[in-house]
Amino acid sequence: MATGWQAAYLQLGMGELRARAERAWRHLQSCDLCARGCQVNRLLGTERGFCGSGREILVYSQGPHFGEEPPLVGRQGSGTIFFSRCNLHCVFCQNWEISQRGEGRMLAPEQLAALMLQLQECGCHNINLVSPSHLVAQLLAALVVAVEDGLRLPLVYNSGGYDSLEALALLDGVVDIYLPDMKCADSEVAAPWLGVDDYAEVNRVALLEMHRQVGELQLGPGGLARRGLLIRHLLLPQNAAGTDRLLRFVAEELSPDTWLNLMDQYRPCYRADQYPPLDRRPSSSELQRARNWATELGLLHLLS
Repeated sequence: MATGWQAAYLQLGMGELRARAERAWRHLQSCDLCARGCQVNRLLGTERGFCGSGREILVYSQGPHFGEEPPLVGRQGSGTIFFSRCNLHCVFCQNWEISQRGEGRMLAPEQLAALMLQLQECGCHNINLVSPSHLVAQLLAALVVAVEDGLRLPLVYNSGGYDSLEALALLDGVVDIYLPDMKCADSEVAAPWLGVDDYAEVNRVALLEMHRQVGELQLGPGGLARRGLLIRHLLLPQNAAGTDRLLRFVAEELSPDTWLNLMDQYRPCYRADQYPPLDRRPSSSELQRARNWATELGLLHLLS
């Protein structure tokens, strides 16, 4: 990182970080920390919302990851922590064993903090929190401990893009890099695929707020990301996601300077074979058409 630069949560200060963690924990009494707003009391241990989580943290795996976007990976890798469970039920999820089965080991916030510090000691360039939307309170509690023990790396919030404004307010000034999905342009079309009936509307509002908080992606020495928004969009067959409309939203409502990863690795997974046209991979011509749309709209930072 550039001289004089420091992670957002360090600039926020320990007093405010502790206050955010305490406020977030109170939200668990009537949980609205993702856009589902289940309103269950997750602190009791007997009530579960859609995500199936209580106060516990389930971690599936952690370690340096070299399959993320180049600005996150660098030479030493992105320090990823994969959380179990999810606030979406995508029928084409490529990690459905993690998101749907809830496999993983249970950790306390102090143990999660220790994982973050281990990744820092390994030389990772950032702490990449994968599928964190249902664990905002627990993550803030862990971050307080980790920072007190010396964490200094930028924080990546790597979500499915179905995030509440309540949670994003708690993360304002805490997260350095937002890495959300932008899955579908039409909620009605996407509802049977994602397990939620308002994804597109929630996603657009969340992306606008993320962009307001961190702006366009900023790179430091070595081309490493240090702050900003980087959006992922998985290209689906037959333009099922409404890619043309999503790209127009990015260009016109966010910024042509927004970094965007047009991911071309879709393959039918989990239960996708039951939901045509998701039962096949996109063709090369479909993938090229999506890239052409992005170019025509003047989007300047495309990864694929």
